[in-house]
Amino acid sequence: MSERPKARVVYSSDAGRVCPRCGHAVDRCRCSKEAAARPAGNVVVRISRETSGRRGKTVTVVRGLPLDDDDARALAGELKRRCGSGGAVKDGAIEIQGDHRDTVEAELARRGYRVKRTGG
Repeated sequence: MSERPKARVVYSSDAGRVCPRCGHAVDRCRCSKEAAARPAGNVVVRISRETSGRRGKTVTVVRGLPLDDDDARALAGELKRRCGSGGAVKDGAIEIQGDHRDTVEAELARRGYRVKRTGG
């Protein structure tokens, strides 16, 4: 006897519409959140270290992120916590105080971005 394929639930009287991929309610679907968290396309994020115009203070700058202002601020907060340092979002670029290029590069690569170091 061949086994019948397992029937997929598309609607539940408890949860309403159900996602066909993950099986959770549509409003609590994990698939859409994971897809939204992944960067789109072949975006190359550039990381550099700058000191000019900052009275000799070193700043790690991240440019080229395909994020809106709110998402950039949230990512900046995560990176600042990860580096244990301060920073800001200015003109679409994330600035982290100090030379944290290795840490920032590893974190962005872990999140799925293609990372390239620029500058000196």
